[in-house]
Amino acid sequence: MTPEGTLGLDVLHVDMDAFFAAVEVLDDPSLRGRPVLVGGTGSRGVVASCSYEARANGVRSAMSMVEARRRCPGAVVLAGRLGRYSEVSRDLHAVFECFTPLIEPIALDEAFLDVSGGHRLFGSSEEIARAIRAQVASDLGLRCSVGVARCKLVAKLASRDAKPRASIGGPKPGRGVLVVLPEEELDFLQSRPVSDLWGVGPRTAERLARFGITTIGDLAHVERVLLERLVGHAAGQQLHELAWARDDRPVVPGRAVKSVGHEETFAVDAYSLDTLRLEALRMADAVSSRLRSSSLAGRTVTVKVRFGDFTTVTRSHSIRRPIASSAELVKIAAALLGGIEVHRGVRLLGVSVSSLERRAPDAGEQLSLMDLGALADGRSEAVPAQGRAEVDAAVDAIRERYGTAAVGPAAVVGARGLRVKQLGDAPWGPST
Repeated sequence: MTPEGTLGLDVLHVDMDAFFAAVEVLDDPSLRGRPVLVGGTGSRGVVASCSYEARANGVRSAMSMVEARRRCPGAVVLAGRLGRYSEVSRDLHAVFECFTPLIEPIALDEAFLDVSGGHRLFGSSEEIARAIRAQVASDLGLRCSVGVARCKLVAKLASRDAKPRASIGGPKPGRGVLVVLPEEELDFLQSRPVSDLWGVGPRTAERLARFGITTIGDLAHVERVLLERLVGHAAGQQLHELAWARDDRPVVPGRAVKSVGHEETFAVDAYSLDTLRLEALRMADAVSSRLRSSSLAGRTVTVKVRFGDFTTVTRSHSIRRPIASSAELVKIAAALLGGIEVHRGVRLLGVSVSSLERRAPDAGEQLSLMDLGALADGRSEAVPAQGRAEVDAAVDAIRERYGTAAVGPAAVVGARGLRVKQLGDAPWGPST
């Protein structure tokens, strides 16, 4: 296919095949050909990724690890290593950068690429897609699937169709690269379930199904006015456009981070406010460290609590000036947590910062007494901004040289020593 034959087909969606599980097999070749489950290994863990051998037994991502073990009792179960997957993801993006600077990351294992500027050097979009697959295999020892289309929606669905298929006899290779021409888009979309469209979750799909709308083709032929009545004005307009393959969203490189946070599911419900405050302290310390390492600060702090019955509440507080100070973030998070009744038993706790802004690496922050008073009834123990900045800088320097666990808040030192939260700790549930 010539570059002219792919005119307008400039959007690629690259998606790694069973990424986390594949990285584990790459690092330990003895796992090759075996069912592998990656995620939270405890009773409350969920599957983050699974090999195609495990998928042949009905296992899928986001399934509870208990159910996955039941379906695939012979599986190798591994706690996820987010740091390792992030490292491989950086290598993956280095491959992308060989072909285009226009890269929009979606997750560690997938991204949209705009290759409109690469045809003179690399050929057609399909040729670029195949070259990317080959280089990923050569440089990383991993496999990916690529969808090529005129727009993001179709490219993403095409990459899914290009993937391998799980079977009892072993994985069946997929097409690897799937190109959907503009004149093929509607046929490609119409038989798919409405849940394949962005914005259609389980509730929306259920609501549409009550009116006999189960496929994208059904949706495309519903009058827009009626669709807006069913799902709301904005959602109705968006779904109508997507159902007709009208998706003009560009590939946006370097998407701004909207929030930085840490959340964790506990192995058993926590009923003690003191225990939860210690966990919130660890999380706030980790979040503030990540903010500073990214030269970010934020104005809104949010605490998220999920109870044993899965009821979830959040409490947020916005301040006048952006902060990245550990001391101030800990103080706000603790105050927000103190306003939540935890006697029902807490299953999950999270701390996050949003409304982010770029900050100078040595910038300090100072909360106003009004801000502090709103949270702590006026009982402020504010440290001068310069002093907080110096303490944070010293902590960051020590961690940079000796590791994350080299220094941390004295309050979290226990019988097992200093336990600080790290990026990737229990993102898929506890491992005990």
